[in-house]
Amino acid sequence: MFRILRNLGVFLAAIIMVAGLAVTGAEAKKIRIALAETPSDELAAFFVALDRAKKNGLEYEWTAFSDEELAIQAVLSGQMDIGFGTPYAAMQKSKAPIRIIFQLSKLKFFPVTSKKYSDLKELDGQPIMLHSRGGGTDSIANVIEEKVGIKFGDRVYVSGSSNRVAALMAGQTDATIIDLSNKNKLMKIAGDKFNVLPMFDVDASDEALFANLDWIKANEAEVDIFVKALLSVYRDMAADPTIVSKETDPNGPIGQLPKEVLDSLDGFYKDAVEGGLYDVNGGGEKAAKADMDWYSRAGQLTGDPASLNIEDFWYLKPLQSAQ
Repeated sequence: MFRILRNLGVFLAAIIMVAGLAVTGAEAKKIRIALAETPSDELAAFFVALDRAKKNGLEYEWTAFSDEELAIQAVLSGQMDIGFGTPYAAMQKSKAPIRIIFQLSKLKFFPVTSKKYSDLKELDGQPIMLHSRGGGTDSIANVIEEKVGIKFGDRVYVSGSSNRVAALMAGQTDATIIDLSNKNKLMKIAGDKFNVLPMFDVDASDEALFANLDWIKANEAEVDIFVKALLSVYRDMAADPTIVSKETDPNGPIGQLPKEVLDSLDGFYKDAVEGGLYDVNGGGEKAAKADMDWYSRAGQLTGDPASLNIEDFWYLKPLQSAQ
């Protein structure tokens, strides 16, 4: 009897161990996503894409980091699988084979100031508030310095365009760089108090989706589902920007945002689509070339842009397969 019980115990332990391995294997296929900020209207389309991908079998979990640098480091360390950002400096300096697979948005940002300033040249030596160190607005500031021939004073980093708008309104800063939607909102409610300074056109990536190349190849099926879902949302959104609010899960992270944010989603995406913020083809080679030039000028890539290889920064196969 004892032997039977002992054998039964071994058998049950084996079942539990196998079950544990099965769970571990299932969890290994769950994509861990590193967001560079907390969920906001800017991420609504992304979460709609996640919902579409989930319906097609993608398992995922996300973590919101306080800034882009932390999200990049989380992917570099293997803590996260896919990250948000434009990690060109990290890709060039790191031995880890990090590659971009999708352009989430372009650098459509605007220098906005109090009435103290009316031209970019007047910001020479003046402090400026930006999103994050090494991020898109930081690179814009670098290129402004190069193109205009000025040098900004202290750089203060506050993530989220809406938070920088609040800082402007509260008089905590006289100069910042904000996105299209928040620029439009600010000028609508307080256009008499602020100036949008003349700015050159930019087509480079602001936010992109990136991951370790080894992980991408090992999880090809999951990446394919994800990229196809993103493309479907971007293309549907180009035809009808209200698709984002229509498909936003009321019980999801975006659905839990304040009512005033949810009520403005249609206007936000209408402005974004009209302003050329999104590429319906996910960026690809065109975006990669624009990025090579931009981030070289911004000081995040070293060497002649013409000598840089796209393959060292982008992995185009997922996009090519999804078209």
